[in-house]
Amino acid sequence: MDIKPLIEKIFQKGRQNGLGDMEVYYSAGNSLSLKVFQKDLDGYSLSESEGLSLRGIYKGKMGYSYTEKVDESSIDLLIKNVIENATVIDSDDEEFIYEGSKEYKNVNTYNQSLAKVSEVDKISFVKNLEEEAFSMDKRITSVETCVYGDGYGETVMSNTKGLYLHDKSNIAYTYVVVVAKDGNDIKTGMAYRTGNDFSKFNAKEISGEAVKEAVSLLGAKTVKSNDYPIIIRNSAAADLLEAFTGIFSAENIQKDLSLLKGKLNQQIGSEKFTLIDDPFMEGGLASRSFDGEGVACKYKKIIDKGTLKTYLHNLKTSKKDKIDTTGNASKGSYKSSIGISPSNFYIEKGDKTLDELISSMASGIMITELQGLHSGLNSISGDFSLAALGYEIKNGKITGPVEQITVAGNFFEMIKNIEEVGADLKFGLPGEAYIGSPSLKIKKLAIAGK
Repeated sequence: MDIKPLIEKIFQKGRQNGLGDMEVYYSAGNSLSLKVFQKDLDGYSLSESEGLSLRGIYKGKMGYSYTEKVDESSIDLLIKNVIENATVIDSDDEEFIYEGSKEYKNVNTYNQSLAKVSEVDKISFVKNLEEEAFSMDKRITSVETCVYGDGYGETVMSNTKGLYLHDKSNIAYTYVVVVAKDGNDIKTGMAYRTGNDFSKFNAKEISGEAVKEAVSLLGAKTVKSNDYPIIIRNSAAADLLEAFTGIFSAENIQKDLSLLKGKLNQQIGSEKFTLIDDPFMEGGLASRSFDGEGVACKYKKIIDKGTLKTYLHNLKTSKKDKIDTTGNASKGSYKSSIGISPSNFYIEKGDKTLDELISSMASGIMITELQGLHSGLNSISGDFSLAALGYEIKNGKITGPVEQITVAGNFFEMIKNIEEVGADLKFGLPGEAYIGSPSLKIKKLAIAGK
């Protein structure tokens, strides 16, 4: 829909009621989720969303309001709520409406071909995903989860300083969790894919990955408690990085909620460790040309060869630090207030394959899955103690699966002890950001087993 006429009427009405600078944030989208269980379509969900938020300056304070009814009947209530919100807000932080950047890079995140894929083909794909899993190994006794989903989102940001930005994107994802059983031994394996090109989703390949993982974990044993050299495989390393993303937020730095405070331009990690925020990454599911405040996004190295180069800023935190924003303001939806988040956020890959990392290790543990990430770590201190699955390595070879172990360490110490970075960069399922990592070889971490 053409939202411009409605936005103009909102601004006109806002001015009549004493509002100063104003900004409208409009978003719309839909999402589809399909789930198959035992050859039948067990879950079908199709939802649409649309909403609009208004923020504006009233007597020097910023007020917020939003509506899900995107038409002229909502204008009076939007204005009224902004004024009431600005009147009661007690924050001394100065907020303002951004006039816009000099230029914005064109970022294409919408694939027209995905929109043309029929539901019949999508259902056929997800049924095939389950069928392939059962056909690959007789020890696969059930497919616990078998899902395909996709969706599109559209955003418009416009303000009274003349800014008008539009963004449109779509994504698809699929994942399968299989159960392998051998006697009383039961293990699960998971595989997933993300992107916005349906033709690249290969059911046989994805199911094969999940089956291989589940079967390979059968017969797992625990190991003696000790400090071990560790390889954290790519997907597990990405999960761990995601859990500590908040430590790079300037808001947390300014609130003394991150130990990275005062560490700019200091060596905080191994020279092998480079951390990147790339909003323009081709195929990145968090690629964008502007952030949640309308600021042009930019590529940046947060950590360059171990040296902390910047925090992630929005306009409020950058003004407090008297520097330029990094273009990392986030706004999860029209209902959300402004926060901070990275875009495509990943550890730069090295040049060694996972097999080369394994063969370079005389003995140690490769961690493939970390559990309890929401409760088993402290993002402020950096300490973590997490249940894990993986494989034992002896003489440069995997000798068998391990289970019932806990891996413990400190994130800030761990990144100093990265000895090698793999070439197998992999991203997790997208959330507020799109976070990835290659496999990491760590000098040592504590393993609690028997």
